[in-house]
Amino acid sequence: MAQQGGSSQAARPGTASTPEAEAVPDNQRVKEALDRVVEQAGQVVLGKSHQIRLALACLLAGGHLLIEDLPGVGKTTLAHVLAATLGLEFNRIQFTSDLLPADILGVSIYERDTGAFKFHPGPIFAQVILADEVNRATPKTQSALLEAMEEQQVTLEGETRALPTPFFVIATQNPTYQIGTFPLPESQLDRFLMRIRLGYPDPQSERALLGGSDRRAVLHTLKPCLNGRQLQAIQRRVSTVHVAEPLLDYLQALLEFSRRAPDFSAGLSPRAGLALLHCAQAWAAMAGREHVLPEDVQVVLPHVVGHRLRGADATEAGGEDLAARLAEVPIP
Repeated sequence: MAQQGGSSQAARPGTASTPEAEAVPDNQRVKEALDRVVEQAGQVVLGKSHQIRLALACLLAGGHLLIEDLPGVGKTTLAHVLAATLGLEFNRIQFTSDLLPADILGVSIYERDTGAFKFHPGPIFAQVILADEVNRATPKTQSALLEAMEEQQVTLEGETRALPTPFFVIATQNPTYQIGTFPLPESQLDRFLMRIRLGYPDPQSERALLGGSDRRAVLHTLKPCLNGRQLQAIQRRVSTVHVAEPLLDYLQALLEFSRRAPDFSAGLSPRAGLALLHCAQAWAAMAGREHVLPEDVQVVLPHVVGHRLRGADATEAGGEDLAARLAEVPIP
C-alpha cells in the first residue's frame, strides 16, 4: 500500500527569492544550506548525523539509497525527515509478498463515461519514494521498481511517462536471514548508489529518545530548508567539483586492486568507479570545497562499494572488512 504526502516549497532562509529557476550557488552557500538540512534532520533522527550526511550525499550525487538494518532503528523515519526537510513530494510504498508491479507503477482503467482508458499513476510518481522492506516483495515486483529507478521513467502500454525531478528512492530492507525475505540479486543491488546501516543509537541519544517527545510529532513541525529547484541547483554544483588527475589515479588504483586481489570473486565495474567519484564530489561539496580530496573517497568508499563486491567464497563482503582491504592502496 502507498501513503502519499504533499509537497511544499520554501525560499532559502534569509532571502526573498521565489521558486523560479535557481542560480547555481557558490560553495559556501551550498555548505550552509546543507548544514541546515543535516541539523534539522538530526532533531528527529537522533545521534545519526553521519548517516544523514551520507544519505544526503547520495541524493546530491543523483543516485538512490539502500538502508539495511534491523526493524525499529529509524530507517523509515530518516526517509520521512529528508523529504520534509527538503520540501519534496513524498510517497511510501510498503512492499509485501502480494504487491504487484501495477501497484507501484499505475494502471489504465476503462471509464464508461468517456469510452476510453485513463491512466491512474501509481505511487512511484513522487520526488522521494520510500520503498519500505523492499526485499519482502517478489523479484518481479522488485524489478518494476528498479527499472523505474534506472530509466527515470515508466513505460506502460506503449507510452512513456517521465518521473518527477528530482527523483530519489530510499529502499529499506531487513537482514536477509529474516523469514519472508527475497534477497536482491547483484544486478539490482548495483542500481543503488550507496548502502548504509543506521545501527543502534548511542546511550545519550537513546536516553533523549526515551525521555523526550515523540519523534513523529517533531517530524510534523519541520519546515523545508530547501525546495526542489534549489536542490537541483546544488546538484549541478556538485557535478562541477574539481577532480585532479592524481585523485583519478587513486580511484583507478582502487578499482584495479579490487580486480586483482584474491580476496574478491570479481572486481568493481566502471559504473562502480563513477559512483565512487560522484559520491566523493558530493561529500566535498558538503564540506564547502571546490575539489575532491582522497579523504572524501575514503569516507564514502565502504558505502558505495560494500554491496557491490563479494568475497572469494562468493559471500558478500562487509563494508568494514572491505575498507580495511582497500586501505592497502597507497594515496598519491
